[in-house]
Amino acid sequence: MARSSLTREQVLDTAGALVKRHGPQALTMRALAAELGTAVTSIYWHVGNRESLLDALVERTVQEMGTLRPAGRTPAARIVSVARGLHRELRARPHLIAMVHERGLTERMFLPAQQALVHEVHAAGLRGARAAAAVRAVQFQTVGFLLVERNRERSPVQSPGEGDLWTASTADDDPALARALARPADPDRLFADSVRALVEGLLAGSAQQGSRRGTGMRGRETAE
Repeated sequence: MARSSLTREQVLDTAGALVKRHGPQALTMRALAAELGTAVTSIYWHVGNRESLLDALVERTVQEMGTLRPAGRTPAARIVSVARGLHRELRARPHLIAMVHERGLTERMFLPAQQALVHEVHAAGLRGARAAAAVRAVQFQTVGFLLVERNRERSPVQSPGEGDLWTASTADDDPALARALARPADPDRLFADSVRALVEGLLAGSAQQGSRRGTGMRGRETAE
């Protein structure tokens, strides 16, 4: 590919794909040039040296993580949609996320998702410290779930495994529970169920508080 036909975006796209597949250690200027079918000098001309290229990939990842948009008819549904989108995007680019973390930009990367959550918890009636706690709870649940997920994926084959360990006796005489726990978990469904339950619990207090306020106001109006 001639330098005149190569663009900076193409270089970044290919570099990002290399990092996603093999990690940042596989990203050399020579490997990138071979992948693009161009000369190494052409890569330097478009993105500078390797450190500049890594910085550009990190900045791009931060920007991409800022494109999450809530979906759903209620604040609770929209909060869950943000969490699921964040989980999906983090899981899709572990090596790039690690590079963001190494450069001290993790908090900046999470800011757009946090702002989307702030908007929705406000819409649900939470304010101040309770709203902050809800935002952090959803973020920590999302990141923590992903860490457990990664650990399970990388762990050696377990012997005995879950299928061997769960029986009616180990499940407190609940055969259906034993059968369910013996089956492999569905991470996507499990994450959606867990974050939905968390959000419902976090927002339940605001609904009750709003109901109490309404009752109090009606009581004052009746007294008057």
